[in-house]
Amino acid sequence: MKRRSFVKASVLSGAAASILPLSSMAASAKDTGTQFYELRTYTLKNEAQQKLVEDYFQNAAIPALNKLGSKNIGVFTELKPTGQTKIYALIPFNSLADFLNAQEKLDKDADYQTKGAAYLTAPASEPAYERIESSLLKAFAHMPKMQVPKQSPRIFELRRYEHATESAGKKKLEMFNDAGEIDVFKRLGFNPVFFGETIIGDHRPNLIYMITFDDLNAKGAHWKAFGSDPEWKKISGNPDYSDAKLVSHITSTLLQPVAASQV
Repeated sequence: MKRRSFVKASVLSGAAASILPLSSMAASAKDTGTQFYELRTYTLKNEAQQKLVEDYFQNAAIPALNKLGSKNIGVFTELKPTGQTKIYALIPFNSLADFLNAQEKLDKDADYQTKGAAYLTAPASEPAYERIESSLLKAFAHMPKMQVPKQSPRIFELRRYEHATESAGKKKLEMFNDAGEIDVFKRLGFNPVFFGETIIGDHRPNLIYMITFDDLNAKGAHWKAFGSDPEWKKISGNPDYSDAKLVSHITSTLLQPVAASQV
């Protein structure tokens, strides 16, 4: 085989290797009803950018994505920012195919393009944001769909558990799903919004979940109850599930919903 043909074949084989698992995952998710989530983090430099991004979601992105079947879109700012807040956006998709096709459909949506123009066509001299970090998450088997909390004063905690290896990540998934950790969260009233395994994104391997509280006092009380819960002690007491084996780093971010948020 000539070198040029060999290189072309190698590139195509590599691309196919990346696409095939996603195709298989899409088919599986369609059969089981498992949702996928895009979690975006917008880095901003000032309040003008914050307003531009919030207006974009309120007037353009949320209505357009709702029409495409992505319901209950969450948009949040940091509860205790250090300097200018970041904006977090949580967008659910009913299948991987919906996620893959969304941008093409938005590009053809004239109303979305018009209402989002200030954000979509912002000049390089005055950008709408500094950067977007984006992750694609697959919902956990024992909580395959987002659950929206009541629309009342509330705060959210977004938690990311990083793992040293893929096998440790799979074991932590087992702990949440099969061993019953998700059930403990639900029983103790944490009102989880979602649990997701990061399929594409930074700091992999990791899992991310979001829980809800009325206020900071409620947050403290709930975590205290969690730590002393007999069922949780039984689960975490299993040597196979020790944090030392499964979790290399935890990041916790406190969030509050913006006016347009549907979560």
